[in-house]
Amino acid sequence: MKITAAVLERDGIKENFAEARALSVREVDLAPPGPGEVLIRIAAAGVCHSDLSVINGTRPRPVPMVLGHEASGFVEEVGAGVNDLAPGDHVVCIFAPGCGHCTPCAEGRPALCEAAAKHHAVGELMTGSRRLSIDGRPVNHHVGVSAFATHAVVARPSLVKADADIAPHLSALFSCAMLTGAGAVFNTAHIKPGSKVAVVGLGGVGLAAILGAAAAGAGQIVAVDPFQNKLDTALTMGATHAIKADGDTVEAVRDLTGGGVDYAFELAGSVRALETAFEITRRGGTTVTAGLPSPTDRMPLNALKLTAEERSLKGSFIGSCVPQRDLPRMFALHKRGLLPVEKMLSHRLKLGDINLAMDRLDNGTAIRQIVEFD
Repeated sequence: MKITAAVLERDGIKENFAEARALSVREVDLAPPGPGEVLIRIAAAGVCHSDLSVINGTRPRPVPMVLGHEASGFVEEVGAGVNDLAPGDHVVCIFAPGCGHCTPCAEGRPALCEAAAKHHAVGELMTGSRRLSIDGRPVNHHVGVSAFATHAVVARPSLVKADADIAPHLSALFSCAMLTGAGAVFNTAHIKPGSKVAVVGLGGVGLAAILGAAAAGAGQIVAVDPFQNKLDTALTMGATHAIKADGDTVEAVRDLTGGGVDYAFELAGSVRALETAFEITRRGGTTVTAGLPSPTDRMPLNALKLTAEERSLKGSFIGSCVPQRDLPRMFALHKRGLLPVEKMLSHRLKLGDINLAMDRLDNGTAIRQIVEFD
């Protein structure tokens, strides 16, 4: 079938994405789903820094590629062997699915699935197939999803069925932002009620962590970011204090919290932000990083603090989540008003404006943008 999709044909574009037409919105061929695969009609797709990182070359992927990984949609056709989904089902896409057989999956850590990492690195679905092409040339899938398109074929493990009564433009935000941000709070840190928490970096994932910390009963939630508009938004979403990131950030947070926070979350994908998060963590506290910096970035670390202050530094990928378990729980919290994900939504747009959306993301004038499809 013929679909319309946003295709990245060259990476390394660093700025002015609309002017450079970084993504080409064009007709693409999509083959039917094979065994273990599902054809979905995309309803909504979030614009995430992970997409921008592919465009600017921070996280290289094979091109040409249809980008987009945070999405929701509706099943249109299922391939052989898929018996638990049917046409019309509302689904959420998962960019880090599990095969169920490798060691990390057996340990209950599907985000670290070895099979998914292998196939997604080369632009394949988890089935080892490519279903996208242009004039007979294969086009790569972005982490098994490729949601900046009217339709997508994905492997069955890359989908979780969603409640029918959650609007697609909101369920899409759970696909990445909520799983990663709130998941880091719930699953990686396991914060205790009444804890002091700081979140450094207030994009969609950072604000999801603010929501998660509030839902988990944190007593003090300090939001840290260089952009005042994001700090103001965080205060409407459960943050108790907002501190603008500048040269005095560490001292300001330490003074405010009486020596540092119990849990600090770095969600900017920046070494500088991670250093800040580590320095504002108290003795005996935990620093969690869920941002995705460049693979070449390095961080100097005062190793003595890990021992003498019993500090913990933990990584968190897609919130250490088991999506099939955690998404229904998050949807339930959303229905109770405890995860008001709609507050992070700053722009709703059409696919033709995707490059403008990347400019907004790059210059900090957007939080979470949603591409909506008819």
